[in-house]
Parts: sequence; C-alpha cells; structure tokens
Amino acid sequence: MGSAVSPEQVAREEALVREVVASFGGASSDRLRELLTSLTRHLHGFVRETRLTGAEWEAAIGFLTRCGAITDDKRQEFILLSDVLGVSMQTIAINNAAQSQDHADATEATVLGPFFVADSPEVPLGGDIAGGAAGRPCWVEGTVTDTGGNPVAGARIEVWEADEDGFYDVQYADDRVAARGHLFSDADGRYAFWGVTPTPYPIPDDGPVGDLLRAAGRSPMRASHLHFMVTAPGLHTLVTHIFVRGCEHLATDSVFGVKESLIKDFVGQPAGTPGPDGRVVDGPWTRTRFDIVLAAS
Repeated sequence: MGSAVSPEQVAREEALVREVVASFGGASSDRLRELLTSLTRHLHGFVRETRLTGAEWEAAIGFLTRCGAITDDKRQEFILLSDVLGVSMQTIAINNAAQSQDHADATEATVLGPFFVADSPEVPLGGDIAGGAAGRPCWVEGTVTDTGGNPVAGARIEVWEADEDGFYDVQYADDRVAARGHLFSDADGRYAFWGVTPTPYPIPDDGPVGDLLRAAGRSPMRASHLHFMVTAPGLHTLVTHIFVRGCEHLATDSVFGVKESLIKDFVGQPAGTPGPDGRVVDGPWTRTRFDIVLAAS
C-alpha cells in the first residue's frame, strides 16, 4: 500500500473488511465460513494493494461475464482460466501433498483440462481409441500397480487426446467421438491400446482467456500430451498426462502441467514395421510405455 494512503483511509478500508468478514459468521458450516472469510480478506487485500480503479473493476467483471457466456457443455472457459493462472496445478499440488509424502513412488497427477467427457466408448485391450482421428498411430502399453508393486486388475483407464491438428472431438461441430475411450487392465494389471501420437497445440484462444494470454505476452501452446484418468476400488483416482520427450513446449506449457516423471519416449517405428499386436501400419508410427502406480485412497 503506497504512502499516499492516509491513516483515516486505511482505517475505513480495514473496517469494511471486518464488516464483510463478520457477515459470514452464520455460515452453514465452519469450512464454508473459513473459505468465505479467507476469500474476502484476500480479495480485499488485492484491491487495496493494487489500488484497483473503477475502470479496472468493470473490465474484470466484463472479462468474467465473457468467460461465462462462452462456456457450454463442450467448453469450460473457467477451467481454462484456472489452468493458465496455475490455480489448477496448485490445487492438485495441495490435494496430493499427503499422497506424495506417503507414497513417493505413486504416479504424479496433473491437470484434468477442459475436454474430459464422461461415458467414452469402451475398447478392448489392444483396441483403438482413435476413432478416425487424424494423426500418426501410436501404441501405448504399460501396467497398473499399487505402491506395493501388486498388479491392479480391472482398473478403468480413461484416455483422451487431441488429433494431429490440435483439436479434440468436442471442438468439431459434427458430434464425432474420436481420440477418446476407456479400457480395463487385465488380471496382471497390463493394458495396451492404439491412439495417435500427441502433437503440440494451442489451448482455445478465441475467447477471453486467449485475450488475457495475448495481453500478458504469453504463448497459448500446450506441450504434446495424452490424458489419463485411472480408477480402481480402494485406490486414489489418478488424473494425469504423459508428455512427449523432445517437445519444444515442455518448459513453457501454458497450463504448467509438465512434470519430469511424466515425460516419456515416443519411439518412432518405420513404415511397414508390424505393431506389437500384429497390426500392419501403412506409414510410420510410434510406441511408448507408461507404467501407472496408484496410491491407496
């Protein structure tokens, strides 16, 4: 707070903060009261520290209004905003702190992103989630185990990704379902599927979040990645990605989602090389391995 603010003005501002905080004293739970009072103190602190102007306040309200207007069942601009501000990753870091300390060998989590869709099609082990999505074929395989190294049979492995043009199926207007699906690990915890080789792409930047990034001089590019959500009874649900080693955007991922342990080798295979399942691929393809370790819930 600058020295130009008089003691009388400081007192008025602090009195308002106390008044608003006190107004939440009758909240329906202690936790709700904690959240609302802390939010109030931090928001007022921001306004007071920056000496926010009326025009800036109006611009912020307009920005949030635009985020709401562009959000629908296929696009969640507020998740996108949370992602680019690093709030999504901070929430993940906080909520996985105990897991990270108690189960250091568990697979690390990262952001869900705005394009997860429930009720994806099921594919068999070794099946193809591409569904006609454009891109170089990619074979993905691995195991699901607990932190004791025991195989997890029947784990539900949800996977989704963008096509080679950087678009998820829900970004197209034709209601296609492509580059997403789910499968289950076998009795030995093994899984495998065909998808497409991840490529970098910009997050949707035709809305208010894109305007924010441009104004801040930041890139909208995401590092090449493939999404996973893995669930199994009695074990912690894992939401994560794997990233392509060598991608130029690993250090500048627009949603801060990259972790070293999640960077994998996607090994190129020459055209004509048969897949592990005997599939004949017309052109070149890639393969990668991702062994998943779930912590106890």
